[in-house]
Amino acid sequence: MNLRNIAIIAHVDHGKTTLVDKMLMAGRLFDDHENPGELIMDSNDLERERGITILAKNVSVRYKDYKINILDTPGHSDFGGEVERVLNMADGVVLLVDAFEGPMPQTRFVLSKAIELGLKPVVVINKVDKPNCTPEEVHEMVFDLMFNLEATEEQLDFQTAYGSAKNGWMSDDWRNETTDITYLLDTIIENIPAPESREGSPQLLITSLDYSSFVGRIAIGRVHRGVLKTNQQVTLVKRDGSKVKSRIKELFVFEGFGKVKVEEVSSGEICAITGIEGFEIGDTIADYENPEALPTIKIDEPTMSMTFTINDSPFFGKEGKYVTSRHIKDRLLKETEKNLALRVEETDSADTFRVYGRGVLHLSVLIETMRREGYELQIGQPQVIIKEIDGVKMEPIEELSIDLP
Repeated sequence: MNLRNIAIIAHVDHGKTTLVDKMLMAGRLFDDHENPGELIMDSNDLERERGITILAKNVSVRYKDYKINILDTPGHSDFGGEVERVLNMADGVVLLVDAFEGPMPQTRFVLSKAIELGLKPVVVINKVDKPNCTPEEVHEMVFDLMFNLEATEEQLDFQTAYGSAKNGWMSDDWRNETTDITYLLDTIIENIPAPESREGSPQLLITSLDYSSFVGRIAIGRVHRGVLKTNQQVTLVKRDGSKVKSRIKELFVFEGFGKVKVEEVSSGEICAITGIEGFEIGDTIADYENPEALPTIKIDEPTMSMTFTINDSPFFGKEGKYVTSRHIKDRLLKETEKNLALRVEETDSADTFRVYGRGVLHLSVLIETMRREGYELQIGQPQVIIKEIDGVKMEPIEELSIDLP
């Protein structure tokens, strides 16, 4: 099986999800009579309204004799928890940069994560049809950025594709417009390494989870070593080192947008597993007899906190249906299972919870999601987290780039 696992990374709004749309079209995922619309991957209402990707997602495309697993990631550092989870499953990254804007602060953030993990990049310079864009200068800027992030020589020797994802073409030169994006798919197959096949006792790091009311919680991850089979007995190694015996009920791999049930999955493939109880993201599914844990996922620390309180104003109970502190607590704890960068603490008051997150956008998306689900709550103003490092108080900093016309 010729397999490639790639993550698509970029600054907010440089066209990642649009590019994935075109790759799905090239892989003939839709029949000619189906018109799936745009931003197929952004399935959540909030994502479509704001035009940004919040949750990381998986799909796969068949091209020639290859299967390409595509992992779409959010570009905003507030969702850093999502980005790091996904990069753990990839062997290479497609770095997308706007031909007019060049690398932006978030490009730097997401790319630094990929370089730390030693992933091989393919660079796509997108939107070359914009007036006044400078694709060649942008190519130099990307090289300088990688050099500054201490990329290896192999990472610096990257292939570049130029094109317009919106108009559906990619080429090796921005002046030569082509008719499709197969140049990019060929570049991915030639430059991104196939996953190593490792033999031995099975290991899988859980990097994501899904929920179905029919089968319960579903663990998603990439098989690091060995083979996993349906009905196999396994050991779940928790983040704190404790071990729980368990059994795999069913195995699925990703085909197109859906999942396909299979009997066994070998190393390098990304799969979904049902039947494992009580797992968390960062746990390892390992051999029944001799379990060995994989290094767990390291997530960036929160930078700000807000208080969430029950609504005790005169308008209590007018809009929402979930209004008690127990409702709010249960919903916040459920969110921490999926949302790795989020932390929730109880306070002196039974009705107030302190919620820590990566930034204003991270927390505002949670608040808006809860409001739409019918929760009523009061929010305190955001506060920056100040840490003591070697006896000196430190606060988080942000880098900004401001364009003045």
